[in-house]
Amino acid sequence: MKVFLDLKWFFLQEKKSYLSGTILLLLVAFLQLIPPKIVGFVVDSIKERSLTTDDLVNWILILITTALTMYGLRFVWRIMIFGSATKLSRILRNELYHHFTKMSPAFYQKRRVGDLMAHATNDLQAIQQTAGVGVLTLVDSLSTGGFVVLAMAFTISWKLTLIALIPMPFMAVLTSYYGTLLHKRFHHAQEAFSALNDKTQESVTGIKVLKTFGQEKEEIESFRVQSEEVVQKNMSVARVDSLFDPTISIIVGISFFLSIVFGSRFVISGEMTIGELISFTTYLGLLIWPMLAFGWLFNIVERGRASYERVSALLNEQVDIHDDPDALDQAPSGDIEYHIDSYSYPGEEVQALLDIHLTIKEGQTVGIVGKTGAGKTTLLRLLLREFEGYKGEVRFGGEIVQRYKLRCLRESIGYVPQDHFLFSATIGENIAFSNPLSSTEEIEMAAKLAHVHDDISRFPKGYETVVGERGVSLSGGQKQRISIARALLLKPEVLILDDSLSAVDAKTEESILSSLKQNREGKTTMITSHRLSAIQHADLIVVLEDGRIIESGNHLQLMKKKGWYKEMYLRQQLEELVEHGG
Repeated sequence: MKVFLDLKWFFLQEKKSYLSGTILLLLVAFLQLIPPKIVGFVVDSIKERSLTTDDLVNWILILITTALTMYGLRFVWRIMIFGSATKLSRILRNELYHHFTKMSPAFYQKRRVGDLMAHATNDLQAIQQTAGVGVLTLVDSLSTGGFVVLAMAFTISWKLTLIALIPMPFMAVLTSYYGTLLHKRFHHAQEAFSALNDKTQESVTGIKVLKTFGQEKEEIESFRVQSEEVVQKNMSVARVDSLFDPTISIIVGISFFLSIVFGSRFVISGEMTIGELISFTTYLGLLIWPMLAFGWLFNIVERGRASYERVSALLNEQVDIHDDPDALDQAPSGDIEYHIDSYSYPGEEVQALLDIHLTIKEGQTVGIVGKTGAGKTTLLRLLLREFEGYKGEVRFGGEIVQRYKLRCLRESIGYVPQDHFLFSATIGENIAFSNPLSSTEEIEMAAKLAHVHDDISRFPKGYETVVGERGVSLSGGQKQRISIARALLLKPEVLILDDSLSAVDAKTEESILSSLKQNREGKTTMITSHRLSAIQHADLIVVLEDGRIIESGNHLQLMKKKGWYKEMYLRQQLEELVEHGG
């Protein structure tokens, strides 16, 4: 029952609803005692030939009134308890989503998307069941069972009640053992479901790749094996779950047997009437539900406890990047300075950046080039505070970036990453994502600057065209340019294009860069690219290799140095010449 203690904060928050529901449940449990007693009175009256028509009508009216009252009370307590349980699910779901938005990329490198989805769906459903059906079952089984036992003991025969309850300790021991087994197995079943959920999400997202490489059969077989594992884990849970009802039924059967054997002897000896024995066995019948409910309660509670532990562990993950208490609530502007002695990603020993000392003047266009894995994207992500834990500092406008509130820092930076993500919405909504209150004219202007307006205009629905999940209906170049338009709509102090022109042709690239130069005068632009033509007109070009700066300067200066930049530039020029038949 530990999960109920864990959820104490919520029960206190919703104490009025739970208290009202519990009181109504107790009233229903008490009213259930009336029909068996009436049946006993009627049977004894029939035996003594003293039952009149008026008496029978009165008893029937009492039964009808009791039934209608119970019907109304059950309707209300369901709203009270089940409604509150739904609120718990909503609270935890909102907390999870809010928690996800605060976590750094390092968190998502450790966690799979499918696993996170399973926490927000399947686990929350199990917790909701605990706060709803679990509370109902706990209160109802204890109250009904308690009232029935008291009625049997004090209104009929305490001796026969003790005899009937002899098998109950065995039920308590067995159900407790089953509950322990269930908790362990359900935890494994939930983990298997998370893995299957992740597999499904990954397969659907990568369906194009699967088809391209003809791996459909292999993927189907892999999914079948993983799905079979989920079935086996859940079957393991079901095997324990299936032990509750037979065990309880045997215990109840033994209680009935003892009650009838000893009750008959009491009737013969005159200690009880036949009507009282019928009332007693009817009460004993009412005990079947509390006993079964008690077994069901263990099932629900152990599932809820396993799921709550998983969700709590997720919520307890510390946010490693957060605002300082006295952080500046203002958008930064000015020069950007890097003074990084060393930085390595969490859990890795290899230095991603080493001895980086770089100053970017406000209004400059800076090109960052180098081989794959040289540290270009890492350099940009430290400015965005996506990662921390480096030796040194990054300054923006004279202040270290940690001095600004995250919201203010990131609102002043328009970041277009390598992996372009578009939402399942219209093109207009995707562009306006950075500034939802933008007018149609502003959206179109941003699209024109990114040289994607003409492409959008050719679509039948224009800016109202729904792009599909992750922009599946668009080409790579169109997705890149829409992402650039989204960043430009923010009108940021710093625009970062992280290899964001790789999918467009050289002519379009030149047009976009020319538009940016004209419309972003006085504002900083940082561009990483493998194609050196994208950055040759930059005010400053930085060449990275193995996380170090090996060259820096403008295009002419670097060509004179005859280093990596010149070699790569001439090679690319030659490749372009060959491509055009030279």
